[in-house]
Amino acid sequence: MTGGPGGDAIGDIPFLIDSGLNRNRDLIVMAQRGTLHAQPNLACPEVDRFYADAVGLRYDAPSTGRLLVRATKECRHRLTSVTARGVELSAYNTTENAADFADLRRALGIDRWNVYGYSYGTDLALTYLRRHPRGVRSVAIDSVVPPQIVSLPWTWDSAGEGIRTIFAACAAQPRCKKRYPNLPRVLTEQVRRLEARPLTVMARPPAGGAPVKVVLDGGALVNLLVANAVPAVDVPAALDELARGNPTRFARARAAGATPVLGEFAHGLTQSVACSEWVPGYTRADLLRAGRRAFPGFPDTVLAQAPQLPFEYDVCRAWSVPDRTAVQRVTTVSTVPALVLSGTFDAKTGARWGAYAARTLSRSTVVRIPGIGHWVVPQSPCAQNVLASFLARPTAPDTRCVSGLSPKPFTITPTPETA
Repeated sequence: MTGGPGGDAIGDIPFLIDSGLNRNRDLIVMAQRGTLHAQPNLACPEVDRFYADAVGLRYDAPSTGRLLVRATKECRHRLTSVTARGVELSAYNTTENAADFADLRRALGIDRWNVYGYSYGTDLALTYLRRHPRGVRSVAIDSVVPPQIVSLPWTWDSAGEGIRTIFAACAAQPRCKKRYPNLPRVLTEQVRRLEARPLTVMARPPAGGAPVKVVLDGGALVNLLVANAVPAVDVPAALDELARGNPTRFARARAAGATPVLGEFAHGLTQSVACSEWVPGYTRADLLRAGRRAFPGFPDTVLAQAPQLPFEYDVCRAWSVPDRTAVQRVTTVSTVPALVLSGTFDAKTGARWGAYAARTLSRSTVVRIPGIGHWVVPQSPCAQNVLASFLARPTAPDTRCVSGLSPKPFTITPTPETA
């Protein structure tokens, strides 16, 4: 069960194979309803084009939000029009998504199977386990989104945890601590500086091609960190360089968004799920309060936008799907063996939420992998071994490799005096 919501599960297959998931057993991957290989596909090339243009705009400016809402409205109109056979957007939700997987097991004639999901796929997997427990031998959830807690304010909690953990890991390495002291203060200063006076630079996308115009404001900087767009090992160096007038690492990471693959990501599924299940019940004031708790020194203009979901209240007003929180914002209680994997550097789905979800999974094993961000298994050979042992013995996985792990050494650049 892939993430997003709206990700291409079929595109994940190389990562899953490289992680060894089909080494000793069959691997079944299904495109979720509304995604790239499904019919209909809820792709929004209008939104893809907006995000390509947005690298040259202020991240959290009201004018940027209006452009995003306009692109969202255009996509909705196209999907729901008569010529598109009138897609019923309210049918694209986690309850129906889970039912599709239950139907798949029956259609394939499989008595029992193991379920693995990451990111939004954990929200989906926990919903599936709650509503369709029959035939589930075990569940492995990686980078956990608990359905009972996920909301826009929750995104700030996860962002704060992940970023603070990266800074703490630097402080625990003597060379990093000496070279990059006071990283929390440096980040706050740079967010405030860029929000007051955004930088406009030309940057070449990491994949190559001509340089593009990039605007770095405070919101863009924070969201690049949350998205792990700059590898965690490089974050202290990147922030230090930025503070000294060199924004190259962050600018190149921002430029990567200028060349999206149009129609690959199903933004329609994203909004149908988020607007019916994550957004209702919390106000803009709730979101701002959560941001201030996570980052008390950041400007309100940054904190008013949920990480990775900017202008979501306005977008959801345009998307217009019914509130489903009463049936979806529910805790999963189960005795099915579960493996709960989290990366300590994950700023999208903070590591503590894995243990939170496990409290009501009575036969669960909780594993935290130090120094890893979002989607743990492809990044960690130890996590791959733990998952393989869990699939072999769901109630007694071998987790011994975890105790010897620590974050990789951070990148150390020369000081200006010695460069």
